[in-house]
Amino acid sequence: MLSVFSLRNVCSLKGISGTSRLIKVSKAIAVRNSWNKCISSGQKVSQRKWSSIKNLCFPIIRQNVTHAGEVVNKVPVKSERIIGYWLLGCSGMVFTAVVLGGVTRLTESGLSMVTWKLFGEKPPRTQEEWEAEFKNYQQYPEFKIKNKEITLEDFKWIWWMEYFHRTWGRTIGAAFYIPAAIFWAKGWLNKGMKIRVAVFGTLLACQGLMGWYMVKSGLEDRFHKESDVPRVSQYRLAAHLSLAFVLYTLFLWSALDHLLPAKAVAATVSNRRFRMFAHACKGMVFLTAISGAFVAGLDAGLVYNSFPKMADRWIPEDILAYTPALSNFTENPTTVQFDHRVLGISTLLMISGLWLVSRRRHLPPRAYAATSAVAAMAWMQVALGITTLLTYVPVPVAATHQSGSLILLSLAVWLTHELKLIKAVPK
Repeated sequence: MLSVFSLRNVCSLKGISGTSRLIKVSKAIAVRNSWNKCISSGQKVSQRKWSSIKNLCFPIIRQNVTHAGEVVNKVPVKSERIIGYWLLGCSGMVFTAVVLGGVTRLTESGLSMVTWKLFGEKPPRTQEEWEAEFKNYQQYPEFKIKNKEITLEDFKWIWWMEYFHRTWGRTIGAAFYIPAAIFWAKGWLNKGMKIRVAVFGTLLACQGLMGWYMVKSGLEDRFHKESDVPRVSQYRLAAHLSLAFVLYTLFLWSALDHLLPAKAVAATVSNRRFRMFAHACKGMVFLTAISGAFVAGLDAGLVYNSFPKMADRWIPEDILAYTPALSNFTENPTTVQFDHRVLGISTLLMISGLWLVSRRRHLPPRAYAATSAVAAMAWMQVALGITTLLTYVPVPVAATHQSGSLILLSLAVWLTHELKLIKAVPK
């Protein structure tokens, strides 16, 4: 039978309040007591009592069951997968943006557009407009110091490269913000996802602003030494890439939550340590990739193009040539390349060890597959890095190497996601 508490809840659902609600609840209590008395004594329920129950309780129940059904129907059964595919699509677009950014850097196209507008620059359409754009470019250091011989046709090519990169970034914004607003308005996002979406949106906006802040560093009048080459700040480049990697990782992790939920893993001490080891490997992959941003920012891949030694030495003579000494790690091309080598080899050894340890652990099948994929990709990535170095950084090979770092990070994220349900072992 319905309790008085459930009747009160039913009344409150439909907005019945004050005196009206008290009267209805009082009547319901009286009807309930009379009904229970009849049932317990074995008496038959009179037609009058039965009519009271129907007239008082059934309309309220019927109305509110219908109302509850309407609320439930607002959220489609497939909403979780829809949100998952949306997040996966956003992560794929960020992946493409990183690749385009790498190609833009390798082709030295990033400083061709000397203005920035929030909602996009209008491409030149006539010969006069192209000449005006080219004339504007000629006012900045890259043309004055490095590209004095560039023709208008050459300028058009690098301009379109940078334009496509920026346009793709703005497309990511549209692909994220518009569906996010729709899903939020429809009530498809729970409290946790609302927080995540707010974080994603903030990071995406910061990423766009950081991109222009980075480009602006290459347009400043600060290249006065004979050996100076106009380029963006390696610090801002590393920050721009770091934000992209963080945004990509968060998109991918959230997409996996919706599309490929992790399986429970035995909460043993050895499995918990294995998870910590996997997170450490993921961190090393991230750190090595960011060190690669300093290599790209300083064109450090064009010095000491030999492996495993650097100019027949394990440690080059000019590794600490700059003063103060700490500046060598972010400003000396030799030191930056040396650090990237050490980090890359260390990451490879750690991941190889992770794969060996995984053979002795009881893990879900997908976790085994992810571990093997991470190990295989780590070896491939190191091979690509060595090839890039020995061949003097050709654009196709170098772009593949940069893309490989994000693929390796993706696999590491997948592995750690598969291990997320290992709980702490009680002491």
